[in-house]
Amino acid sequence: MNSDMQYNTGLPDCVLFDLDGTLVDTAPDFSAVLRTMTDEQGLAPVCEAQVLQTVSNGARALVQMAFGLTPEHTDFQQLLDRLLTLYAAQIPQTKSRLYPGMETLLRYLESNGIAWGVVTNKAVKFSAPLLKALQLDTRCAALICPDHVSRTKPDPEPLLLACSRIGCEPASTMYVGDHARDITAGRAAGMYTIAAAYGYIAPDDPATAWGADMIIADADSLRHWLQHLSPAS
Repeated sequence: MNSDMQYNTGLPDCVLFDLDGTLVDTAPDFSAVLRTMTDEQGLAPVCEAQVLQTVSNGARALVQMAFGLTPEHTDFQQLLDRLLTLYAAQIPQTKSRLYPGMETLLRYLESNGIAWGVVTNKAVKFSAPLLKALQLDTRCAALICPDHVSRTKPDPEPLLLACSRIGCEPASTMYVGDHARDITAGRAAGMYTIAAAYGYIAPDDPATAWGADMIIADADSLRHWLQHLSPAS
């Protein structure tokens, strides 16, 4: 864990998470979908490492990576629609899971009266069923998706909306994400920003370059740090 900024106000009132690559490892679902699609096209399967490095940039980026097509190609939209259809159908039997240590971290937050929520650039028609499939929907204090705002991350609007819905101040909120856009949005919202170095990070865009207040290697390290902040610890 690396922290470049002191956080001296005790435990936060709220911790917000990005979804894919931060709270939940969704790469297994996307890998399965792309495997189906490449089989249908008679193409070689996409390697897991490529999926991990691309999935944070969304479905369009996955289509570009897997099939080598630009959005202007005549087949691009059909492939994108197919990917989204297959992904939506797979969510109820999702292979996605919370990252190691994340369940313990969430229980720690809940037991200390710290609300937690999700702010993602993933559409609500995918995000909400995923949280339900993982039995997180009733625990999550707010789920903010592009459907709820006019500007998505890296704009701070979705983070500020999450605070408004939860009833907490941005200055007493932490935002955890695995992409530079997450840190940009969190800083613009006036939050303490935490880079999830375990997430879907491209080799040419390391977490150390994002300007986060803290970098964590896993969920356990964040929990241990929060426990250190607690007056009771």
